[in-house]
Amino acid sequence: MKRDFIKLSDYSGVEILGLVGCADRLKRQKGKLRADLKGKSVALVFQKPSNRTRVSFEVGVYELGGHCLYLGPEEINLGKRESTPDVAKTLSRYVHCIVARVYDNKDIVELARYADVPVINALCDLYHPCQALADIQTIRERFGKFKGLTLAYVGDGNNVFHSLMVACALVGINVRFAGPKGYDPDPEIVRHAAGLARRNKCTIELGRRPQEAVKAADVIYSDVWVSMGQEKETARRVREFRGYQINAGLLQAAHKDYIFMHCLPAHRGLEVTADIIDGKHSVIFDQAENRLHAQKAVLLKLLERSL
Repeated sequence: MKRDFIKLSDYSGVEILGLVGCADRLKRQKGKLRADLKGKSVALVFQKPSNRTRVSFEVGVYELGGHCLYLGPEEINLGKRESTPDVAKTLSRYVHCIVARVYDNKDIVELARYADVPVINALCDLYHPCQALADIQTIRERFGKFKGLTLAYVGDGNNVFHSLMVACALVGINVRFAGPKGYDPDPEIVRHAAGLARRNKCTIELGRRPQEAVKAADVIYSDVWVSMGQEKETARRVREFRGYQINAGLLQAAHKDYIFMHCLPAHRGLEVTADIIDGKHSVIFDQAENRLHAQKAVLLKLLERSL
C-alpha cells in the first residue's frame, strides 16, 4: 500500500525518529553513490521556483541511483493547463514518486489522492515537512538530544512554523512562538500539535513578546516576513513585524549556547541582522545541507528501501 509524505502529523514520533536516524546514516556516507533507486524515476512538479528544494532533491535522487525529471509551471500548471487528477494519473504511469512544490495545500492533497505512486510535499501554503525534518536533524546534531530543549520561533506563523511545531511536538521539544497580531499559526494545526506535545511531555506556547519567547531558549528560529507570492504586502508586513527582528539585543536573553536557524532565503537587516545569521551561533547552512539527507531518507521510506 502506497504512503505519502504530505504532513508530519501523518507519522508517529517513532517513525520521525527513524527518518532522522536514516538521514544521519546517509550523511555519514558523504555522498556515496547508492543503487537503492536504480531503475526508478522521480518527477519534481514545481509551481514555485526553488534553490535548495530542487537541487537537494535532484542530487538526492541521483545519489540514490535514480533519475529525476523537473517539471516547472511551463510544463504543468496544476488545475489550469490540466486538471490535478489527470496530472496525478498520468505521471503515475511514468514515474515511481512525485515531489510537488505548490501554492495551495489542496493541490498536494489532490495529487496524493489520485496518484498511484507516493507523493512528497516539497512545500505548500500550510506545510513544509521536508524542511522541518531537516531542522530537527540539525538540532539533534548540535545538542545530541531533543528532550528538554526549547525552540523559540519569532515571526510569521506560516507553513514553516506549522511543520516545525508538529515536528518538535512529536520528538519532545518545547516550542514558544512570538508574532504580531494577525499572523498567528492556524488554530487547528496548533490544537493538533498541542495534543501531540502533551503526549510527548513538552509544551507549545503562543505569545506576542519576542523577549519572553527567547528567554533561555536553546534554538532561535526565524523566517522571512514576506514569502513568495506576498510581495504586494511587503510594506504592510515590514511595518507590522517591526519589533520582531532577531538581533544581538534580543538574544542576550537566550541560552548562552543557543543556535540560530533560518530556512532560507533570508533578508539580512529585516527579520534578522547580518551579525546573527552570519555569526558563530548560526547553523543555517547545516540546515540547508540536511535537506539533502532528510529527503533521501523520505525517498527510501516511501519507496520501501531500508538503510
